[in-house]
Amino acid sequence: LLQDILDALSLPRHGWATPSATRRGASRRCNVTMGKAGKGTGSFGKRHNKSHTLCRRCGRRSFHIQKSTCSYCGYPSARIRKYNWSVKAIRRKTTGTGRMRYMKDLPRRFKNGFREGTQAKPKVAAASS
Repeated sequence: LLQDILDALSLPRHGWATPSATRRGASRRCNVTMGKAGKGTGSFGKRHNKSHTLCRRCGRRSFHIQKSTCSYCGYPSARIRKYNWSVKAIRRKTTGTGRMRYMKDLPRRFKNGFREGTQAKPKVAAASS
């Protein structure tokens, strides 16, 4: 019964590869290859070189090793990379999205006249009656 099925399907009895397939360079045991040489699944196994590494200024993996420039912040340029055609990217990087270690104290210091090295004057006790 099995022999009749194999004859009907015209498959070889031993293994899956036909003699013509082995002559073309396919494996003897398996006819499945990695895929065509496109951009898809078959080519992802060959990607093992890194063109970008960590940037010293922004910390992202965007520093191009051969160009030695960061594609996100533009390091080593003195100015931060910013383009008006990408409003969302500007919104992500703008003032107020980080810690603001210096600027978050400014309104309070301005209110007190930028005093330094002195103690605050004690508030006058409310007139108790």
